Amino acid sequence: MSGVKSIHPGYLIFSSVLLFLLTFSVAGQYVVKGQNGDDQASWVNTRSGSRNVITKINKEKRYNPQKVTNSATESIKWRKKANCVYAPLHQAISRQCVTEDEQTKRKNPPGTSGGTGIPLQVNGIFPSLAAVASSGPGRSESGTGALMPWADRLYMVSYLSVPDAGSGTGLYAIYDNFEMYKLVDHNSTFANRILHRQTNQIVIGAWVIDLDGEIRTFQDLLKVRIAATAEHLTKPETMVYMLGMDGPLWECDVVALTCTQLFDLVETLNIPASQGEQPHFKAAHTMNGRLVVASNTFELNDFKNLQHGGRLAEWKGPGTSWTIISDTAFVEVTGRRNFGQVIYALGWDFRSVILKVYDGEESEYNYWQTYRLPKASHAFDHLWQTEWPRIREVETERYLMDMHGMFYELSPLGWAGSTWGIRPISQHLRVVPDFTSFRGFLVLGGNQVSSIMDNNVVTGQAQSGLWFGKTDDLWSFGKPQGWGAVWREDIVQQGNVSDPYLMTGFDKKILHVVLNDNITDTITLTVQVDITGAAGHRLNENWMRLPYVFLSLSSNEPYQYFVFPDGFSAHWVRLKVKYALVPRTVTAYFYYT
Repeated sequence: MSGVKSIHPGYLIFSSVLLFLLTFSVAGQYVVKGQNGDDQASWVNTRSGSRNVITKINKEKRYNPQKVTNSATESIKWRKKANCVYAPLHQAISRQCVTEDEQTKRKNPPGTSGGTGIPLQVNGIFPSLAAVASSGPGRSESGTGALMPWADRLYMVSYLSVPDAGSGTGLYAIYDNFEMYKLVDHNSTFANRILHRQTNQIVIGAWVIDLDGEIRTFQDLLKVRIAATAEHLTKPETMVYMLGMDGPLWECDVVALTCTQLFDLVETLNIPASQGEQPHFKAAHTMNGRLVVASNTFELNDFKNLQHGGRLAEWKGPGTSWTIISDTAFVEVTGRRNFGQVIYALGWDFRSVILKVYDGEESEYNYWQTYRLPKASHAFDHLWQTEWPRIREVETERYLMDMHGMFYELSPLGWAGSTWGIRPISQHLRVVPDFTSFRGFLVLGGNQVSSIMDNNVVTGQAQSGLWFGKTDDLWSFGKPQGWGAVWREDIVQQGNVSDPYLMTGFDKKILHVVLNDNITDTITLTVQVDITGAAGHRLNENWMRLPYVFLSLSSNEPYQYFVFPDGFSAHWVRLKVKYALVPRTVTAYFYYT
């Protein structure tokens, strides 16, 4: 029987499926074709979705991640190229296409661990993830300015001491396989990060990054030192505040990428810069209808209590004046939009660490309260030494606080004006300009090798690494210890009480009191403790006087001390002047070991 045989429909279906699978199996390797015909990007695996961005090199040799799609309506043209892969930063800085054969040769390159593809790490430190500046000319530092998890990456920006004081710093992206890519080169100082929730972007340094990893630049801010970014009081939909370390405050449009300077805060806040008090703004936060800013200026004359250059100040928007809350050094301001709307501000003076608290929820506590904490180190007392101690959430709805070489747990809650959820975790030597959580890790930034314009001639190349670990690893750091004063050559009189001073979480405790004048009359002090953490703010939970402690001082006996019994503790402790005929000059120091 002659004629053409019919094809079974099942065969057609099978062939179509097979053709689809073959096409799909090799899909995924593409190279962006630029307008000039040059290859401008490298591999992306669209099949597995493991890397949903490409990297395009613009005229300034900056790398701008952009989302890849296979849409026929894409404005850029695609052409297929097989076996083309990224070269990670620990293997190569260049963004050239690497063939599969070449990649095979790099199966276990230097800096990776045992052929696994994971970079070498020692106790949570990955040498390949360090932010390294060039060796010169120009040497200052290369600290971790800001860390921000976003769009399936951990973004990091490093900083120089001042603009153009070196080179090699940049904006980086770290992936969950611990590969790091340098996205932008810069020669400036950035330590700011914020989520602009209204436009679904983050602001980090001088850049805005959207949900797809697209990077745009505030060109006007590339050569200024940006300390902090805060939400806008009146136009939050498109605007943010940018605080410069040297005092300028801008409002910036995150859509148009334009900035307008509103204030020179050195002048507005009467900082005596001409008398040696260097402006050094560090933090800003908007909440409870106010913008709060912090400057950590602390020089020799601040230590001597002769003049004061630091500032904690607030502004309630156009038509209002700035209010100076404190004239000593402050480094951090933050708070959550819920949980009582508590604003925390962190600073220090020549007495101790200071924690200021503003309860925005209950009107009777709408004022700034002051609490004092120990210093675990005196190596953070100068304005240049602190970098950026932070209060930041690393576990859901729980703050980690870092200040003067001590980590603390801190609750965002502040019911009834109380600050009870604070306790020390550990002391440390590491300088931590920022920290965050990423893929289950606690990530600590660093600032480890800094010559600072060759003032330190044994450092060499500026560099700083990241530490990856668990939050609970912090308990294994140094034992909480510290010291601080509630009064230091301060004039007090009968009935005065000191600020509350943290007592919980420390082992052995001793109080030293000294009379600093030559008046013969006796002054008597008592010790009061708060056992609930409410610091006297909750009804019927009053400060309790230790019944057996009376510290009497006179010119004949100007020094007393009291050793708290082993095992004794409370949440807060304070002193009260029980008896004094005339005002007296007193120092009262707590030591915890």
